[in-house]
Amino acid sequence: MLLLTNTNHNIYNMFVANILINTSFLVSLICFSTMSIAENSSFDELWQQANLYENSQGDYFKLSGRLHIDSAWFDSDQEQYSDITWRRFRFGFKSHFNRFTGALEADIDLNNNIDNWYNRLTDANFSYKPNNDLTLTFLKHSTGFTLDGRTSSKKLLTPQRNNLTNNLWFTAEYFSGLSAKGNFSDTLTYNAGIFSSDDSDEIGFTNASYFSLISLSNLLTRNSSWDSAQFNFDYVFNDAHIEGNTAKISSLYSFSGLIQKNNWALSHDISYAQGALDQSNMWGFVVMPYYQQTELLQWVVRYTYLTSDENNGLKLGRYENKIESERGDKYQELYTGVNLLFYQHKLKLQMGLQYADMQDKADDGGEYQGWGVTLAIRSYW
Repeated sequence: MLLLTNTNHNIYNMFVANILINTSFLVSLICFSTMSIAENSSFDELWQQANLYENSQGDYFKLSGRLHIDSAWFDSDQEQYSDITWRRFRFGFKSHFNRFTGALEADIDLNNNIDNWYNRLTDANFSYKPNNDLTLTFLKHSTGFTLDGRTSSKKLLTPQRNNLTNNLWFTAEYFSGLSAKGNFSDTLTYNAGIFSSDDSDEIGFTNASYFSLISLSNLLTRNSSWDSAQFNFDYVFNDAHIEGNTAKISSLYSFSGLIQKNNWALSHDISYAQGALDQSNMWGFVVMPYYQQTELLQWVVRYTYLTSDENNGLKLGRYENKIESERGDKYQELYTGVNLLFYQHKLKLQMGLQYADMQDKADDGGEYQGWGVTLAIRSYW
């Protein structure tokens, strides 16, 4: 791992090096993106190596995981930040037999020394599917709500989740509990669950309280306005009288969706959360159009707006927070980026430019205005 950190005497050199690295990566990969995708057969063969066993009945045993690398440079009115780091590395397996599915995956922090690589378990669960309309999942698994919260980090269209999700969603993501997923009809699906807010790195039910999740998704039929359209509603009740591994909210309402027409698509999220403990109420929205120019080349734009009822109700995004960890009350962000999908989402490069602004009426340290550039390599199997 190469780690670049800010010092007063080398900020300019780091900025130049980071831009050169990002530009060289981008130019070479855009050139590659104009070539034929005949190499896909090679990717197929490589990714097939993760399938350790599979039979004609659909049973399997295979390796699973993801490897994500970030190069980030951020420049604000406050200071600058630059870093090249391992963003995520997860490794484990998934299996399926008859009506049962199992998953066990560990989160490994490659930024640490080798004797401190293990971070936590993410997936540690099994599912049972009694019929085609119902799947029951037990123990530790992902709890997705809001636009980016319900999207796996493997398939995000931007290097980081939007800051609405960052504030309102439970960013730990994986919780111990029970969920049921199924279909009311061919177009209407549901996902409901109850989970422990225990902050254990493994499976835990004792050190906190609980929260419940109900999600509905409706797929609309094709018409002259869209080729496909799906709308989602999420409701979360969180018993937040004890601090656990969730956000400090008592309830959340989120309405999100995706509309696609030809090569264009538009996703959105409008969410509101009632605060708990020392957190005030929050609400905001995200609008994210994108354009699939070719099978390899995808353009993305995102606007995020977020506000809190009281002072110091909001935190900044991942890299802005490295510069300014204090809180504000009104946040806006504009992001534009390009994705090179070498093997769909299984192997891609993402590069984005964003501008973020945080206002702080309390004037106690949460104000932020700045630009950021992120180059991200994403792979999963």
